Amino acid sequence: MLTVIAEIRTRPGQHHRQAVLDEFAKIIPTVLEEAGCHGYAPMVDTAANVSFQATNPDSIVMVEQWESVAHLEAHLQTPHMKAWGEAVKSDVLETHIRILEQGV
Repeated sequence: MLTVIAEIRTRPGQHHRQAVLDEFAKIIPTVLEEAGCHGYAPMVDTAANVSFQATNPDSIVMVEQWESVAHLEAHLQTPHMKAWGEAVKSDVLETHIRILEQGV
């Protein structure tokens, strides 16, 4: 099982981040039905009011769980993901993807 952390940096301004979140809301049910998908959730910073917290109001962190890299690659080629990319391309500046597995 792989955990994918995709940090999506949006253009500055709440409306850009919200536009990306709105597009995610449209595809999440479909993604969760994909073969090999065990979790797919967009996360945003919360105001925890602690001194050690780093925040970025122009960032969305996708937390995903996939059975394999093959499943992840297939997901990225689906028509709904290609449509999502087109829909948000004017709102997203960059994306950094980490593919993790349990270390112990």
